[in-house]
Amino acid sequence: MKFQVTFFFCLMLLASAGAQQPLATPATSRIQQAQKRAALQDKSLLQEVKFESIGPTVFGGRVSDLDINPDDPSIFYVSYASAGVWKTENNGTTFEPLFEDEMVMTVGDIAVDWKRNIIWAGTGEVNSSRSSYAGVGMYQSTDGGKSWTHKGLAESHHIGRIVLHPDDPNTLWVAVLGHLYSPNKERGIYKSSDGGKTWTQTLFVNDNTGAVDLLIDPTNPDILYASTWHRERRAWNFVEAGTGSGIYRSTDGGDNWELISAKDSGFPAGEGCGRIGLALGRDNGKPVLMAVVDNYFRRPKKKSTDKKVLTKEDFRGMSRSDLLELDNKKLTKYLTSNGFPKKYTAEKVKEMAEKTDFRPAVLAEYLEDANSLLFDTPVIGAEVYRSDDLGKSWKKTHEGYLDRVFNSYGYYFGQIRLAGERLDKVYIMGVPVMRSADGGKTFQSINGDNVHVDHHALWINPNREGHLILGNDGGVNISYDDGKNWIKCNSVPLGQFYAVAVDMAEPYNVYGGLQDNGVWSGSRNYRAGNYWQSSGRYPYKELLGGDGMQVAIDTRDNNTVYTGFQFGNYFRINKRSGNREYISPKHELGETPLRWNWQTPIHLSVHNQDILYMGSHKLHRSFDQGRKFEEISDDLTTGGIKGDIAYSTLSSIHESPLQFGLLYVGSDDGLIHVSRNGGNTWQRITDGLPRRMWVTRVQASAHEKSRVYASLNGYRWDDFSAYLYRSDDYGKTWRSIGADLPAEPINVVKEDPENPDLLYVGTDHGLYISLDGGQSFMQMKNGLPAVAVHDVVIHPREKELIVGTHGRSIYVADISHLQQLDKKLMAKPLYVFELDNASYRSNWGADRGWLKVNEPEYHIPFYAQADGNLDVTIETNTGVKLTSFEADCKKGLNYLPYDLSWDGASQKDYEEWLNKEKQPEDHVQVKKADSGKWYLHQGTYQVTIEKDRLKQKREFQIK
Repeated sequence: MKFQVTFFFCLMLLASAGAQQPLATPATSRIQQAQKRAALQDKSLLQEVKFESIGPTVFGGRVSDLDINPDDPSIFYVSYASAGVWKTENNGTTFEPLFEDEMVMTVGDIAVDWKRNIIWAGTGEVNSSRSSYAGVGMYQSTDGGKSWTHKGLAESHHIGRIVLHPDDPNTLWVAVLGHLYSPNKERGIYKSSDGGKTWTQTLFVNDNTGAVDLLIDPTNPDILYASTWHRERRAWNFVEAGTGSGIYRSTDGGDNWELISAKDSGFPAGEGCGRIGLALGRDNGKPVLMAVVDNYFRRPKKKSTDKKVLTKEDFRGMSRSDLLELDNKKLTKYLTSNGFPKKYTAEKVKEMAEKTDFRPAVLAEYLEDANSLLFDTPVIGAEVYRSDDLGKSWKKTHEGYLDRVFNSYGYYFGQIRLAGERLDKVYIMGVPVMRSADGGKTFQSINGDNVHVDHHALWINPNREGHLILGNDGGVNISYDDGKNWIKCNSVPLGQFYAVAVDMAEPYNVYGGLQDNGVWSGSRNYRAGNYWQSSGRYPYKELLGGDGMQVAIDTRDNNTVYTGFQFGNYFRINKRSGNREYISPKHELGETPLRWNWQTPIHLSVHNQDILYMGSHKLHRSFDQGRKFEEISDDLTTGGIKGDIAYSTLSSIHESPLQFGLLYVGSDDGLIHVSRNGGNTWQRITDGLPRRMWVTRVQASAHEKSRVYASLNGYRWDDFSAYLYRSDDYGKTWRSIGADLPAEPINVVKEDPENPDLLYVGTDHGLYISLDGGQSFMQMKNGLPAVAVHDVVIHPREKELIVGTHGRSIYVADISHLQQLDKKLMAKPLYVFELDNASYRSNWGADRGWLKVNEPEYHIPFYAQADGNLDVTIETNTGVKLTSFEADCKKGLNYLPYDLSWDGASQKDYEEWLNKEKQPEDHVQVKKADSGKWYLHQGTYQVTIEKDRLKQKREFQIK
């Protein structure tokens, strides 16, 4: 059995190796970093560079909670694991973001005082997932979400539930789960009696046990119930249950607590007790407590009664002679159903068994790695219990097992709801959402065709039978018939992208892999709207299901795509035909299984796009588009630690754009290696770098062959420092860069393909740009919320920056002028960039009845060394002055809006200029538009910008 024993064994291994665990970043430091982030925005030269959201919107990110207006259920708030808080006032038709520029974007729970228009947000989602971001405590809004005030509990990291006193707005209780990757004392139940000014910890179990759920008796606010959860997550292992897990009751307003789920109560207790969710009902006025628990005790071993099917266990004690006597059909079925390479036929295995050193047990061991521990462990799983005597005794409501509800990842679930106080209608949330109509004796799935399968929040209308609002990994759904049919309410871009990529089509397409929503591709020209619902053509299409991962596109045809889902399951996909072929390399029979990261790295060579690299704990290379791989390295990690999570795996691969075979790889346990000869030999190059950090990127320069960048991430130690490095000698020596970056975990670093001093860095809280090779950074966020940035791509032809966020889908910005900001240009007081041409429209300013007036949009890009005032003049290319106006500018890049109008004062001269080379019958007569403005016609014009007596001129055309 796993539990704490495994974890302490891991700690013993670490201690014996002399390793010291990195320290968690204090909350005080994290709050200071938020201020530092704001300072980097204030000094940014890029405040006018705008981001544009390009979707997609058809799926939502992970919903963490819902709070519905009891008087009007068409008005409700939704909180997301990594996308803040949103509000709808039209039953989910549209949503407005309310929480996107605070210290964090992750929210665990919300509670609304609807009478007083007060919202409480507890930051840090309570699900202990791979991308569950740490919060900074409690926030309060007293104006419906327009502004927020931080209200303490900064060390909480993850908040499971907020309960408001029904009568006293100053009293509330909070269930604090605590740190995810490190022990801490600031966890349990907290109470405030002064509106969050001060907090008292009233329930504490131990440094690894926090409170996960909390509810109040609506008839008596002095009675509260809380559940605690013992969980310890590390990069290599997850302890999902423990002795600290249990249910508590308070009868004095949460000041004191009593355990009501002891071992003799009938409720699962001890090392197998996992996450618990609570609900309270009434039976003839008497309170009845119900709970759903992730029971992590093991099921009794059961031998297969199907003699026609072979299992792993059949081979463990099998002799070679018994193997040779097996029916070939049975053996073939075992091999094919378990994904053995095609070359291992029944005949081939028996031929191998003729050898004296062959052990039949290898046919079981072939399938066993950290992932098998995660998915194959026979835990009891989800169970529902009921207590009719205030927790003195508990009884399970159902017989047997609730299969395929929690599986072995109940840490991701743990919610139970009742229809009002009724005890017959019970709902539990897991991989499907389940409903019982008989008090929990039997359950059935109410997952609809358009409903995601991972569920975290549910509201049941007490005033209308069958009205449900559901939150899951796919957003929000609404049902009015108790789950028979569902409305999908996804109109906002809330995708949790892990990776993004682009092709070279015209217009180009954007690709990305998402948390629990597969792999999608769509046109860069995407525009948000609902027209696709009538046309039936949504701009994005799904390429693959599961948890979508990295993507590589063969740009020779923009049709061949390499992508996959979690733990190294990758495919080569033909977009036109839809055909896909599984390409992941497999280990040989008798060898140790390959270790694949959750987000397995791939890399398509820019030197020859038939060459594909994949990383397990070794580097694999294919010369034929993934049809056949060869190992070109030994183990490039530290070798692994015993645990149930895939660890000591490669996490980043990059080949130098300047030299074929100059390869860099990074691992999740902190190693970086380089090969300068196509993988024939490897050199470890991590001396001088922080140890045991996750290497999120290793990036070879496109400008200097010996230059390489690396970003490390301490997220899985609760270490939120920014680790960014550069080497100019192939990694022999490293120097730290980005000293002014906030202490935020770094997910990606990319070097600009045109400007060698331009770097892009994505962190858990935004995007940062360096114009001096990493010596200093500034923030770039105009239109981009403070969301986690997991990946960035620069389109070389269109000079656009594509940003993949983990929570708010994909953003694009024009960086054509940013790329030109070198030292020489920035030394100039004023510089006007080359101007784009415009396309003439005869209906500019025309009255189009009920349609919006068509106003031209044009921008004049320029750089200014300082803030100030401008004088702008528009003339013909022969000097006929048409208009002039004043404007303000900021230090840095500016995009001066100009509507292509003129003042009409020089009409005669302008018409003469327009008609100078035209025949009389083609003469243009200019006139005022319906909007009252005079607009420019086709021709060549000159813009003059004057600042501090310095003038700059540029020409542009209207064609």
